[in-house]
Amino acid sequence: MEPQKPREFSAAEIGALAHLYRGEVYRSTVWRTRMDTTTNWSVVTLGVALSITFANRDASPVPLVLVGILIMLFLVLEARRYRYYNGWRARAHWLEVHFYAPMLRGGGLKLDDGWTEVLANDYLHPHFHIPYHIAMGRRIQRNYLWILCIQSLAYLGKIIVHPTPIASFEQVWQRAAIGPIPGQVMALGGVIYIAAWVGLALYTARHDSRRHAGRSPGMMG
Repeated sequence: MEPQKPREFSAAEIGALAHLYRGEVYRSTVWRTRMDTTTNWSVVTLGVALSITFANRDASPVPLVLVGILIMLFLVLEARRYRYYNGWRARAHWLEVHFYAPMLRGGGLKLDDGWTEVLANDYLHPHFHIPYHIAMGRRIQRNYLWILCIQSLAYLGKIIVHPTPIASFEQVWQRAAIGPIPGQVMALGGVIYIAAWVGLALYTARHDSRRHAGRSPGMMG
């Protein structure tokens, strides 16, 4: 008996997949724009805090501390949006690799390598492809690490050189103190704040490196 010839896409199915691809690209573009919005909010609020903190000699460094809470909120929102974006982007890339790339190579469009089953299951059982903390780590790597650097350097500059350079090390604790909170406690909180961000970014980088190294052809996302 002759081997059964694998079924190929019909013209109607190819047209449907083309429209499906356009829809996935559109949804990923929308969520990408929403992510840019939260990043812009973080930059703007940090800029406002910088303006207030360095406005005059008697200005307090408190705005630079409080803006960190807002930036963390924006990071949480952006990580959530990134998980949605990652799902739409993964589907669009899946179609590019398994549908458009074979078409451009002239190898024909076959249904026998299982990629359609993976895509169908992703539609039937939608889920996020990455956990929440990995999404946060990726956004820190891409954008928020730079925002953190600017915030930290501005805070150090306010403590050390504004309005006048410090004359002794004890003066650092005096300027870092906020109300009843000692300067040493504020400094410790700042170290923990920075270490948590950088640690999550490094952990995410190692996680993504291991995941891509052991990636199988049937994995999406």
